[in-house]
Order: sequence, then structure tokens, then C-alpha cells
Amino acid sequence: MIRVGVVGLGVISRFYLAAIERSAEFELVAVCDVDRDVLAGHGVRDYLHHRAMLADGDLDAVVVTAPNDTHVAIGRDVLAAGLPLCVEKPLATRLSDGEDLARRGGVLFTAFHRRYNRNVLALRDALAGVAVSSVVVRYLERIEDHVGRDRWYLDMARSGGGCVADNGPNALDLARLFLGPLRLVAAKVVRDADGVDRQALLQLAGSGRCSATVELDWSYPGEVKDVEVRLADGSVRRADMLAGHPEFKGSLWHEYEGVLADFARAIALGPAYRDPGLEVLALVDEVYRREGA
Repeated sequence: MIRVGVVGLGVISRFYLAAIERSAEFELVAVCDVDRDVLAGHGVRDYLHHRAMLADGDLDAVVVTAPNDTHVAIGRDVLAAGLPLCVEKPLATRLSDGEDLARRGGVLFTAFHRRYNRNVLALRDALAGVAVSSVVVRYLERIEDHVGRDRWYLDMARSGGGCVADNGPNALDLARLFLGPLRLVAAKVVRDADGVDRQALLQLAGSGRCSATVELDWSYPGEVKDVEVRLADGSVRRADMLAGHPEFKGSLWHEYEGVLADFARAIALGPAYRDPGLEVLALVDEVYRREGA
């Protein structure tokens, strides 16, 4: 049994906690958050600072689902303690910080939960060995409907940006799931009056003539999250990530079970595990640099 501590009890933590409770591989032994009010009721040791949690020991791994701008500082301490680290996407708010984490060794695992969506996996499995021409990933939502009390998502300094920094990693990871490594070809970013990127259209290229389009929107009236794959013969296949999950955020329950299962596999692999988080963060960084150019 892998004894795990969770740092950060915000809007996403409930999916981790539920997945840990259902897991045959993980046992929750500690939680940590800077807000004392959210610590009660978990039935395990609780802490106001992650360093106190690490100092007490009795952990085999740590999950970090704290605000994006804290990932690096917490991650450094977790890796320095010799513990495997599962960190919510994005890996960091700056590419240089992500590179720093990756250099520190140990098991570093970025949680791209959408790659474990059942509908996405069914489509990927159905296309095994089939020539793919292009992929379109749409990730559209009104961000205010999704963040709950975690208003830091709308603070560019804390989130690392807007839709590109926060939703972009999941969408880019899905494109890479079908096409492999990608390079950015073009990026169009639309910002609001406060400078937050609310929409983005990203064009990418894979190997050969394969291409990908990623459409992001933080101001969409509703929610659309899907993948459309065009095959070499001209036919089109599609996976709707929300289909079959009428509850708001309903698909996340099983997706985070997938995150934990893959994190367990990464722990078993040890130093041989290679995390894709840095490659995705590099694409996000390039989008912002291209926009500035």
C-alpha cells in the first residue's frame, strides 16, 4: 500500500480523495492546506504547511493539487525528501521552473486527467494502427463556473496565465496522445480587458503531414470538451469527453482514478519513468512567446 499525502484541498482535491478512497494501491495518511477550515473531517493527520507534513515522515508519495504558482516550491521539497511527486497540470507556471523540477531526479508525474477519459481511450484504442491525418481538440467552458472558491485561477500571476496556461496542457496532451510529439505552427490568443487570455486557437504539426488544432475558450456559455480525429481516408471519428456523465464535472471521478493508477505505475518504474509534463509546458511557453512576437 502506497501511503500518500495530499497538499491542497481546493476544487480538484475531492476527485483525488475519492479516487484514493476507492484505490487498492493508495492509502490517504495526511492532508495539507493553508486554510484551517478545510482540514477537518478527513480522518487523517492534517497540516497547515507541507514541510511539517514531510518532516513527520510516514509517506511514500505526495499529490500536489495546490495553486499553480506553488507547484515548484512544494515539488522541490517533495523530491528533496526522496518521495514520488504527482502534481496537477501545469507542472509549473514558468518553463524554467519546470525544467528545474525535472532536473532534480526522482519520480515526477504530471496529472493530465483527460487522457484517462473512457470515451477518449475508446477512440484511441479503436484507431490503433489506423493512419491519422489530423486531430482537433476543443476545450470550451466558462471558467467562472468551474473554479468554485478557488479564485486564484483568474489571477495570471498565480495560474501562470489564462486558458492557455491552465486548460491548454490538458488539450495539448490529448493531441499528443493521438499524434505523438508536436511543434507549434501558429497561435492566436484573445485577451480580456484585464489581460487574461480567454480564447486561443493553436495550430500544431506532428510527424509527416499530421496536424492538430487546439481550440480553447474560457468564456464559452456552457461546456464542450471533445476530440475529433480525421483519418487518412477522409472519415472522421469523435470522442465527447462529457458524454455519459450528466453530472457537472461527472467524468472527473473516473479520470482521476486513472491518474492514480498511472501514478502507481510511475512509482513502480522509478527513475525509468519519463513524464510528458515538461514537453507540454514547453508548448504553452512557446504559445505565449509567439503571441508576444
